[in-house]
Amino acid sequence: MIQEYSNNKEKKDKFKIANKTFKSRLMLGTGKYKNLQETIESIEASKSSIITVAIRRIQNIKKIGKSNLIDLLNWNNLWLLPNTAGCETAEEAIRIASLGFELNKRVGQSNNKFIKLEVISDSNYLLPDPIGTLKAAEYLVSKDFIVLPYIYPDPILAKQLEDIGCHAVMPLGSPIGSGQGIQNLHNIKIIIDNAKIPVIVDAGIGTTSEANHAMEIGAAAVLLNTAVAKSKCPKAMAEAMKLSIECGRKCYLAGTMQKTLKAQASSPNTGISKLI
Repeated sequence: MIQEYSNNKEKKDKFKIANKTFKSRLMLGTGKYKNLQETIESIEASKSSIITVAIRRIQNIKKIGKSNLIDLLNWNNLWLLPNTAGCETAEEAIRIASLGFELNKRVGQSNNKFIKLEVISDSNYLLPDPIGTLKAAEYLVSKDFIVLPYIYPDPILAKQLEDIGCHAVMPLGSPIGSGQGIQNLHNIKIIIDNAKIPVIVDAGIGTTSEANHAMEIGAAAVLLNTAVAKSKCPKAMAEAMKLSIECGRKCYLAGTMQKTLKAQASSPNTGISKLI
């Protein structure tokens, strides 16, 4: 009966953003790899459904006439999530987001208006600008974009972004590319508990245990890049992250035991004679 309940719960558990359902809860970035072949192998090993690409980087590659990732991936099996990385103002992010929609159409996803919104004016720690993010998100939502804003784990901002119509929020675990793990777990948990939209932990995760922990507390998904790209064997790390995220989600659905201060014997006391 318990097994049947668990299986039914998992079957009903869908990862949806807007009206789109995805098989994988691991989202993968495409920067920092040694070469295109390594990138492609890692994406395949991860079994990710959503792949994020910096619009600015694609533009630059196109200008110098080199083959790029966009042309080499099979977009029949993947969903493109353009991101506005490198934008320092709301106005710049809005302009780049529009180019992202054109990029989606280029790969045959003309109905794809997803955009990962990044507004980052801080060049040292790459922390997102909350005011610029809110301003850009409000405009893009009004233009029917499916906006996934990258934010500092601020529960109030997360709720404001949900209220204006964002379809997910992406709080950082720690600064981009730092590998410091989830530094503000309490705030992320508050965001998850209060949200009616998917909460995707993005940035800073470096190990499978950290990705697993994000899923155990109820995150809808995890977005990774550096943890895979800068590992000694990206293909193997991509697969490891896939398994970790799947295990974390199963743990969340199963429901963890309650913690106690005192030990509790796992075997019965029956038949134990007391010493006099």
